[in-house]
This record gives sequence, structure tokens and C-alpha cells, in this order.
Amino acid sequence: MNGILDVLIDIASTPAILVALIAVLGLVLQKKPISDIMRGGIKTFVGFLVVTSGANVIVASLEPFGEMFQQAFNVSGVVPNNEAIVALALEEFGTYTALIMLAGMFFNIVIARVTKFKYIYLTGHAMLYMACLIAVILTTTGMKGAVLVLVGGLALGIANAIFPAIAQPYTRMITKNDSVALGHTGNFGYAFSGFIGKLVGNKEKSTEDINFPKGLAFLRDSTVSITLTMSVVYVIVAIFAGGDYITANLSDGTNSIIFALQKAGTFAAGVFIILAGVRLILAEIVPAFKGISEKLVPNSIPALDCPIVFPYAPNAVLIGFFSSFLGGIFSLVIMALTGSVIILPGVVPHFFCGATSGVYGNATGGLRGAVVGSFLQGILISFMPIFLMPVMGNLGFAGSTFSDTDYGVVGIFMGSIANVGGQIAVISGIVAVLVVMILMTIFGKKQQTNN
Repeated sequence: MNGILDVLIDIASTPAILVALIAVLGLVLQKKPISDIMRGGIKTFVGFLVVTSGANVIVASLEPFGEMFQQAFNVSGVVPNNEAIVALALEEFGTYTALIMLAGMFFNIVIARVTKFKYIYLTGHAMLYMACLIAVILTTTGMKGAVLVLVGGLALGIANAIFPAIAQPYTRMITKNDSVALGHTGNFGYAFSGFIGKLVGNKEKSTEDINFPKGLAFLRDSTVSITLTMSVVYVIVAIFAGGDYITANLSDGTNSIIFALQKAGTFAAGVFIILAGVRLILAEIVPAFKGISEKLVPNSIPALDCPIVFPYAPNAVLIGFFSSFLGGIFSLVIMALTGSVIILPGVVPHFFCGATSGVYGNATGGLRGAVVGSFLQGILISFMPIFLMPVMGNLGFAGSTFSDTDYGVVGIFMGSIANVGGQIAVISGIVAVLVVMILMTIFGKKQQTNN
């Protein structure tokens, strides 16, 4: 039994396999020829592997940057890193996490079927991490066994339906249609960035319309501009970190400046790989998903990982990253001055969440929206962990924490009501959210009938 469960969890938490199977199912439901089914499934599978490879390349280039930054400016504190905190949590909560994830996928499909929240969350690792957070918080209430799995699965299913819906008005502005949604654990922050962009910016002045002098027209090529910009940033941080430190601890003896330039180029290569993979995925998953949206869950929309929006505004990706990271540095200074817990600006979350926030801010407010929206989102993901850590029991003092906004929203909501009323309060709160979703669906249908 455990062996079967392990296989199911491996499939569900591996986006390339999960989404490829979804694509195959969609094509089968459309009664496509076997050749089309095989092509769609394989190209979707390969496309996700390309995106994952690009993400891994970026992470590998950013990790030494984070270490150089801490060395250069002599800062220490809690490092937000989803992978690190989940790795610690799975040692104790692994079985509950796996069962909550599977239950959450089931509840997500049911909710999408019966309510107006038609989003099918397909980002497997994000579901796994959220399931882990939910397991940790429910365990602190003393809940266990089948009740914990069912309550946790319902909470995950609700989250998987709500968060894509929160961001969808802005996602639609980016993609120009409803063929795809965003399924990532920073959706609340992306919607926040889109909202801020609308308040402060002008969407007519897009980041993608930046006018370069004739002699600098080559900078309109995103690969060139990202490489040059990141090279400057890496070299500056390398100089402050010190060549001796870098050669002794990071570069295996390679000159520190050469090492910095290499990592900057690697970062740009990772972005290039992601963009290529996203185009491949969207070309296959959108038409394939039509079968599911017509046969199983009418009008359903696939919610995919955050890089799906990168090709729509490559300049905003880089601008959002820098602005979010600056928001993290600003927050660090405020924390130090006020004597609170210091949350270090994690480079990886600030890239993926900041870059995506830049795209959303740009969609509603152009260049100014991208800068301000992602900067404030950077502040948000810096301060949210401070309020999340106390509700995570002993795990809240593990030296790392969850980084993205959706973890903060779910964790603070569930943890706060658990502290007030224990298990009954948590169950009541989760059911209340579901009731609101159902009522919104009923009243939405009545309005459509009256119109």
C-alpha cells in the first residue's frame, strides 16, 4: 500500500508527468488520433522538463549570489526557502503531507465542478509544499488521523481554487484570454502587484516599450540585457564580498570576477531556457485541456506555474526581480532598526515572485507599475514570514521559513483561528470559506439569469 502511495505522490508532485497525463487525458476525451495523443503528451512532458531545467539553472546561479551578498554586507537571520523548510517538515509530517496533497487534488476537482471557481491547479511541487504547511498547522491543534487528512485536503482544495481566481483578472490582462491561469504560491502577491500597478502606473507605457538610443538597440534583446545587467550586479557584489572569500568558498579557485560573470551568464541562460519551455507547453496544454473543460469539468482552466507569464513581458521579469529584491533589502533595514526577527532577502523567492509581480504590475501600470508593484510585493514577502513563524509550532524556529505570499495567507489564517478556538475553530473557518464560495456561485448564476 505504501508503495502505491509513494508512486501516486511522485506522479502528483512531478509537474512534467502530472501535466503530461492531463494533456493525454484531454486529448483522449477529444477522441484525437493516437499520434496526436502521443505527440501532445510527449511535447508537454518535455516542455515542463525544459522549464524545470531552466529554473534549476537559475537557482544554481542565484545560490552563490545569496552567499556573496550575506558575506559582502555581513548580515544574518532567517532565510526564507520553501525547499529547505519543507525538507525539515517532511521528516515528521511526510505521510500526512502526502495524503493531504492527494485529498486536495480531489477536492480541487470537485470544487471546480460545482462552483464558479473553475481552476484546476497543476503545479505539483507547489501543492506538495502547501499540503506540508497545512499538515504542520493542523498538527499543532492536536488533530490527527483521517480527520486531519480530510480537513487538510479540503483546505488545500479550496486554496487551489481560490488563489488562481484572485490573480485571474490580471492574468487575463497579460494573456488576453482565459485559456490559462496562474497556479503558484505567490498569487496573492501577484494580484497585489497588479492592484498597485493600476493605482500608480500607466499601462500604456509598458516595460516592453522602453526606448533605447539607436546605438543601444541591441538591449531590446532580453537575453543580452539580462546578461549585461546581471553581470554588473554580480561583479559589484563579488567585489564587496572579497575575492579571497569567493575563491576559497564558492568558485573552487576560479577568479572571483570570472566566477561572477559566469554565474550572470548562467542566470540569463536559465531565463532563455524557461521562455523556450513555456512556449512549448502553452502550444500543447491549452488545446489539450479543451477536452477536460468540455467533458469532465465544464469551462475549467488549467492553473500553471509562474514562468508561464514570463514570455509576455521579459523586461518586466528583470525589473520585477530587482525591485522585489530592493524591497527585501529595505525590509531588512526596517527589521534591524526595530529589533524584530530579521528575514534575509532570499534571492530565489525574490526572483520568481518578484519577476512575476513585475509582469503583473506592468500589465496594469506599465513600467511604474512593475517597479512599485514588485517593490511592495518584496516588502510583503519579507514581513509575512514574521507573522507566519509563530503559528508553525517548533518548526517556526528552524532557521528557515516559507517565503511566498500564499503560504502566509493560508498559514496566518488557519494558525490564528487555531490559536483562538483550536480544532473546532479551524474546521469552522475552512467550511465557512467553502460556504462563501458556494454562495458566490449561486448568486452569480442568479445575476446571470436576471440579466
